[in-house]
Amino acid sequence: MSPRSASVNEELRRRSRERLLQAAVELVGERGFEATTLGDIADRAGSARGLVSYYFPGKRQLVQSAVHRLMHRTLEEALEREPRTEDGRERLARAIDAILGLARDRPVLMRQHMAGLLQAEGFVQCPEQRRLAELLSDTVARYGAQNVSADYPMLRALLMGAVFAALVPGVPMPVPVLRAELFQRYGLDWEMGVPPESDGEAEAVQEDLSRFFATGERPGTP
Repeated sequence: MSPRSASVNEELRRRSRERLLQAAVELVGERGFEATTLGDIADRAGSARGLVSYYFPGKRQLVQSAVHRLMHRTLEEALEREPRTEDGRERLARAIDAILGLARDRPVLMRQHMAGLLQAEGFVQCPEQRRLAELLSDTVARYGAQNVSADYPMLRALLMGAVFAALVPGVPMPVPVLRAELFQRYGLDWEMGVPPESDGEAEAVQEDLSRFFATGERPGTP
């Protein structure tokens, strides 16, 4: 049997990493961070347990990368859904609704994510986090910001604050109230994006997350 080519090995590594990210999101969403072990994640992904440390230095880094993947793919999907638009205000409304929607629909996962950001290591600089930053920066630019380097961090801070407020145990703020505040700040019409009274997002919560973690075969890959 001839050895696998470098491209095939790279594809196999990519698939393994994707499966670990998906398994981390699923298990932490189901059980919480503390009750989920690296072994659990490896087992759900169908990977050798030692392989986890090959891609990620620890559980928190793995989980944070996984949530950033879910966030950037959710945002990407919202921005590109039909009818597609280049209108900057509509795209910003969609972005706000996408992030607030994750807080509403996946509270356990997002609460664990926010708690992780407050740990000493803070943000994990990974491809998933960079892609999320690129999407939000592009959204701010299309909205018409004159200084994207300053306005993007402000949008990020406002979204993080809103997610935190929606998830505080015992005293959560309603997502529609937080949405209204953000929409007012940015001069967005309530009807933009996906208003809370819309039924459009209700079924999506029940769907599996595999579409956000590309493990399918590519042409020519055995």
